[in-house]
Amino acid sequence: MAQPILRRFTDLIGVLNRGRFVEKCDTHLADAMEKLAGLPDEKGTVTLTVTLTIAYQEGRIEVKPAVKSKLPEEKGFSGTPFWSVDGGFSVQHPSQADMFAGPRDAAERQRDRDVG
Repeated sequence: MAQPILRRFTDLIGVLNRGRFVEKCDTHLADAMEKLAGLPDEKGTVTLTVTLTIAYQEGRIEVKPAVKSKLPEEKGFSGTPFWSVDGGFSVQHPSQADMFAGPRDAAERQRDRDVG
């Protein structure tokens, strides 16, 4: 019995690496859909790239497939502003008064005016 001649792209993809390549593509697709479904903003983009490298020599053809995914990046943490104070980190701007420390007495307010 003669082997079928493959002329369609989808037929060729199905037989690469005895079907394991299509399984790998299916895994990439499932991972992409899972990632998109879990996006907090319900918006994103996935790129799946399938590459076939086809080499020909003296009547023999070798097809080397590859698949890769570019999934949406997870949102990282936002930056936290600090000010450098005495060689360390401070969340309070050095030239601003701490409004959460409570009322200051008159002597502290006068000293701040004299310094500024």
